[in-house]
Amino acid sequence: MVIFMVSNEVEKKEEVKVAEEAPKHVHEKKEHKHAAAAESGAPSHEAKREATEVKAPETKPDDAKPPEGGAATPVAAPAATAPVAPAAGALPPRPMMARRDYKWAVCHVFSSKNDTILTVTDLSGAETLAKASGGMIVKADREEGKPYAAMQAAAKVANEVKNRGITGLHIRIRAPGGHGAKTPGAGAQSVVRSLARMGLRIGKIEDVTPTPTDTTKRPGGRRGRRV
Repeated sequence: MVIFMVSNEVEKKEEVKVAEEAPKHVHEKKEHKHAAAAESGAPSHEAKREATEVKAPETKPDDAKPPEGGAATPVAAPAATAPVAPAAGALPPRPMMARRDYKWAVCHVFSSKNDTILTVTDLSGAETLAKASGGMIVKADREEGKPYAAMQAAAKVANEVKNRGITGLHIRIRAPGGHGAKTPGAGAQSVVRSLARMGLRIGKIEDVTPTPTDTTKRPGGRRGRRV
């Protein structure tokens, strides 16, 4: 029994010694880290923490406030800045162009699979200024509705209207419509491109194909067209 009590007291003394020596080792490790950081020139954690802290800006007294009972001091107006000269090699500013007044007309384009017909009138449609068709350009019947014939007819019409002083055209495109095709032929797009390339201003482009809401009986009879 006595031996057991003596062994317990020895164990308690050893635990107290270890607890007393532990802070010393920790303190020695910290001092060793600070000394190593000072030798290498790297800032310690505490120095980094102090550097990251943002200091509040110091407030200065407002010098612009007038003294008590006195008039406010006049504030000087900012000096006028001189105009900046353009840099060497820079392009001069582009002058404003006067708005051009166009003289307009209407180009009626009938475009089907078999032909392309162009008729240029004034805005009211009462006077015909120029006309041309694919059949006036090519000899073969199968070529009348092709884009080439439409381009040549448009160039012919453009030259005639420019001689009359027309500078802009509104284009109204028409397909056969009714019982026939509702979409224009291959020459319609070529007419628009050719007129634009001839130097004419293109205004509105409209599709005026007559589309019936309720139509009459299609030709051909009950058993169709006899071939």
